[in-house]
Amino acid sequence: MPIGGTGLSAARTSGRRARRETIAGVSIDHYENFPVASRLCPPAIRPAVVAIYHFARTADDLADEGDAASAQRLADLQAYRDELRRCTQGRPAAPRWARVFTPLAGAIDRHALPLPLLHDLLDAFEQDVRNPPYPDRAALLDYCRRSANPVGRLMLHLYAEHGVAAQRESDAVCSALQLANFWQDFGPDLARGRCYASEADLRAHGLARAELRPGADTPATRALLRDLVAWARALMLQGAPLVHRLPGRAGWELRLVVQGGLRILEKIDAMQHAALSHRPTLGAADAPRLAWRALGMRAAAR
Repeated sequence: MPIGGTGLSAARTSGRRARRETIAGVSIDHYENFPVASRLCPPAIRPAVVAIYHFARTADDLADEGDAASAQRLADLQAYRDELRRCTQGRPAAPRWARVFTPLAGAIDRHALPLPLLHDLLDAFEQDVRNPPYPDRAALLDYCRRSANPVGRLMLHLYAEHGVAAQRESDAVCSALQLANFWQDFGPDLARGRCYASEADLRAHGLARAELRPGADTPATRALLRDLVAWARALMLQGAPLVHRLPGRAGWELRLVVQGGLRILEKIDAMQHAALSHRPTLGAADAPRLAWRALGMRAAAR
């Protein structure tokens, strides 16, 4: 299950803006474009959720924030990975990231968190620094497998849900959230020199990555975004049955996560896929719609 929407965001968050956040009831200052407050998070796992969030958020900042050169970012991420190994060996955290790794070590020890999932996240952050092109959708989904899906699987682990079907559906929801974030931030990402549309999708619409410009929507770019949004929506609906596998608070949180992702995609459709010029967001006005649709998911299950 992703930690997104009303929990942590499983998707990467480019185009961020400064704001005060609350993670599982803890108020912090940081950059994020998804709300991270979750009153639905059970108290027993809140410290682990907060620890995972800070681990991923700090690594994301090493990859994206500031003006450091790529070589320095990769060196910092390697040092960060070394600290992850230290904390799993029972060694005290070094001062630089003690606020991250001291609570994370406690969460790993208490909940036996799967360590490969944490390393997968670091692999994805390193890949972002290198900023490669994606030849096809399979390559982009492989990135999602490491950038988004591990967070969902970590949450499933905390909720003691280990079924193969649940993991498959969680991966679909997390990847869909990641893709929705990409298409939401299509223009801002281009301005930062990043394009997550695959080379195969670009070619299918007669486009080349070098030709894309922020603010320059064309019939071809709109058609591209229409197809990409449809792909993300189909993936989200593929994973949506997971909401009926998870009981209580977890199921309700995931309902809101799924509906939030679908709502972003709906807004891209509504603006005629002009994603190079406009960036849709969710606000307070969307809350009643999301709640109503979450209730509808409950009715459908019955």
